[in-house]
Amino acid sequence: MVGVAYDCLANPLGAVRSSFEKAIASGSDPASFDGKDWGALDLFRHFLFDQAGLSQVPILNQKTVKWVQPNSLVRFRGMIQDMLGNEFYAGAYKDGTVWRTNKFMDVSQAPIDSSSDMRIWERNLLYCVPVPGQNSWTESSAEAVMHESMNWASQQREKRRRFEDEAVDKMDSIVSSYGSQGPPSAKKMREDGHPSQTTQFQESTTVATCSSRSMEPDIDRDSLACIVKIYDPPESELKLNEVFEFVGVLTLDSDFQVDKDENDDFSNGFSEDALVHFPPNKVPRLHCFIHRKLSVHDLIQSSPMMEPKPHLVKGIRETLLRHLTIVLGNDDLAAHFMLLHLLSRVNSRVDTVAVGKLSLNLTCFNKESVSVFGTQLSLAIENLLPITQCIPLTIDYLNTASLAPRKDYETNRLITGVLQLAEGTHLMIDETQLVSGTLNPVGVENARLLKNLMEFQKVEYDFKYYKMDMPVDIQLLILSEGKSNILPADLVIPFQPSSVGSSETVSAEALEAWRWYLTTLRSLPHSIDSEMQKVIENDLVEARQADRSLGGQDFSRLLTMGRLICMSLGETCLSLEHWQMVKELERLRRERLK
Repeated sequence: MVGVAYDCLANPLGAVRSSFEKAIASGSDPASFDGKDWGALDLFRHFLFDQAGLSQVPILNQKTVKWVQPNSLVRFRGMIQDMLGNEFYAGAYKDGTVWRTNKFMDVSQAPIDSSSDMRIWERNLLYCVPVPGQNSWTESSAEAVMHESMNWASQQREKRRRFEDEAVDKMDSIVSSYGSQGPPSAKKMREDGHPSQTTQFQESTTVATCSSRSMEPDIDRDSLACIVKIYDPPESELKLNEVFEFVGVLTLDSDFQVDKDENDDFSNGFSEDALVHFPPNKVPRLHCFIHRKLSVHDLIQSSPMMEPKPHLVKGIRETLLRHLTIVLGNDDLAAHFMLLHLLSRVNSRVDTVAVGKLSLNLTCFNKESVSVFGTQLSLAIENLLPITQCIPLTIDYLNTASLAPRKDYETNRLITGVLQLAEGTHLMIDETQLVSGTLNPVGVENARLLKNLMEFQKVEYDFKYYKMDMPVDIQLLILSEGKSNILPADLVIPFQPSSVGSSETVSAEALEAWRWYLTTLRSLPHSIDSEMQKVIENDLVEARQADRSLGGQDFSRLLTMGRLICMSLGETCLSLEHWQMVKELERLRRERLK
């Protein structure tokens, strides 16, 4: 054969089959492919990265799902909301004298004779959802991606049509030789790993790759979830609540059904039965070729690529501080602490202490001021950070909300909660609506969950028979009238605006620079030399002698502030000047608290 029979973008399964046939023709044993790649992934890496094809691959979301073709190559960005366990499938089988593969497919193309040679392989199932709280400005324009992909498709149409015609002819001969087959049933496998007499499989064919859908899938476009099928990865690579980009084959087979059988040896979440609660016409499947973990910085579109050099950083810091000061009614002190708060993150854990967090409680808000300054601040943070959430805290909310994720063993699913959030999420909690009232048991538990989140950066997951603490990295901002009793923040600052908040016209260039600043600088390395350590130790001893109420948490907070001030200026080593700034900010804050 001359040339490549299938292109990777519109007909990825053809490329998979082609590479499989080539590997078999070279003398490879299909048994050796379990947990290994036979060369298919190299084809896609070459197309995506060496040939810059990644930009041509449409992103699957609630906007693009209307026009993305089944069995084509797509990208899906989402958070791992649940891990559904493993699924066994017939990875390779002998069709007469010819070996065929079902890898990266839902089920097989041709019926597999019960006496045929077969290899049973395994894949992991992930339930992924759009990142909770991800702001719209981080998402690519659906129209731009669509036009880019369609332009690529038009260039390949003629070449693809010739090969599809050949594939149709080949498929017709296969179907006529086997006869008409009914829909596939659930997998029924004997203990020896082979299918029973009643087992049948039906493959998602590549013939339909470029054909129109007979029926548009009934998918919830407001929150498009996706079942991602992962092949042969180290388990440590994939963790709950992490955000990934998956590139693979999209399947939306609304005809595929799961027949649950009580005698199925692979029930209880270890076969297609695990997907019975996720109909394909509601939740698309993505058979993953390549995946990569995304950081907060990866969610920023068109961010300027530059080194965080101090002279450049200081200019951006000045303009951002000025912007935050205007948003906060010319409260310069609150703006400085807000900047440090927005740069904070958990960078390590020592026992139960989450080092690096800097939660902030702005007090002296009421129902009137929060409607002005609180709204402006919320919008400003939403425009600056990729992932933001807001909770209006009331007695009724505490008594009724499902904050903690919980395991439902009847459906074998993890039911999500409000606090199941991705790393790097900013969470604003408005306590100004909180009035006197009685908390029921649910409310008491929710208050405890929020306090644990604030103090330890952990969320307790309810697995019915036991509880499990999941470490998180969430920036917490509380707006309240007085100091919050439910959420003891690291920093408490009375809010003192000197003017009515006014809206500021911000250029797109300034926004891009601020977003880059906040996401890039928060990951800068940090160190303190021995000389500065002695200065800090002496200052902390003096402070303790002057105020016996100061404890270890206060000293830890001051060191965190020093690190954040150092980072905010693009520096990596704490200097005496930085430490003096920390002491001055703390002095002004304590004066205001009086």
